[in-house]
Amino acid sequence: MNSLYNETEGRWSPEIAWWLSGYALQDIVDYMYKTGSRRYMSIARHTIELQKEPLPWWPQGGGYFRADSTDDTGCKALALIRMYDLTHDDQYLNISVLDETYMYQYWTDDECAGGLYQDIRNRAYKNAISNELYILLAASLYNRILPENTTYLTRAEAAWQWFNASGMINADSLVNDGLAETADGVCFNNRGTTWTYNQGVILGALVELWRATGDDRYLSEARRIADAVVITHNSTLTQDGILTEPCDGGESLCNNDQQIFKGIFARYLADLSNVVPGDPYREFLVRNARSAFERARNETGFYDVSWKGPFRNATLGTQASAASLFISLI
Repeated sequence: MNSLYNETEGRWSPEIAWWLSGYALQDIVDYMYKTGSRRYMSIARHTIELQKEPLPWWPQGGGYFRADSTDDTGCKALALIRMYDLTHDDQYLNISVLDETYMYQYWTDDECAGGLYQDIRNRAYKNAISNELYILLAASLYNRILPENTTYLTRAEAAWQWFNASGMINADSLVNDGLAETADGVCFNNRGTTWTYNQGVILGALVELWRATGDDRYLSEARRIADAVVITHNSTLTQDGILTEPCDGGESLCNNDQQIFKGIFARYLADLSNVVPGDPYREFLVRNARSAFERARNETGFYDVSWKGPFRNATLGTQASAASLFISLI
């Protein structure tokens, strides 16, 4: 907050991607929800009010957190749902309802037999994150609007069934980035990078589906994916017990988007751990938090993208990611 928030813009680091501010907003709202503090309430309200304004270069004028991609829209909608959980103010839930309607316009069975497009302008790319965020959003809306509207549960379950059958979950139970298509229209796993956030958001989606239905199969599937990251020894995403993005090491740092991914995974891994017997993933999260605090932090409280350290550089993504990790343990 002290170094990265631009009050005039109502965004953190406004020179970089808009969607990162959605996750930063969710961080401060999560913090207030879990602790009972209202320290950042005026900032949260200010941010939301400014971002409601229409923006002419986005489809349909933008506004109300709609963006030119379904994944950017989804991440903001989820921050608004958390704001509703905190305040019980229907205006925030109503914005999320608008965002769900907006996203669902870009579901089509014409390509890959279902799924949302990520790229709204070009109606292109059926990928993991957009569809995971949609399942999470629709199930979250159902759990808050029940029993007035069962449409959200119907859509969330159908989207999960499509996602699970799409091939994006590979033989190692990890989620690749999206789908590719052959010349004759057959869709298949594109073998894109198994980014940590693609493993994380689906955990949150499956937990919300479990809350909606009581069906333990959703938790079983979530644990299979979580274990592929946390426990499986040949995972590329955990090294020496520390969550590791494929771009964490070496001379080049992850880009602005990728720097926030691990925190998103931590947020939803904690959601899963909190609803299964024994809180089985808490030890993993504690280990990562200790490593980040002791090895990846500089003297002024900034964090590196790698939670193994050493500290090299900090951005909105690295800060929001570290905040998500620590908040996950509250």
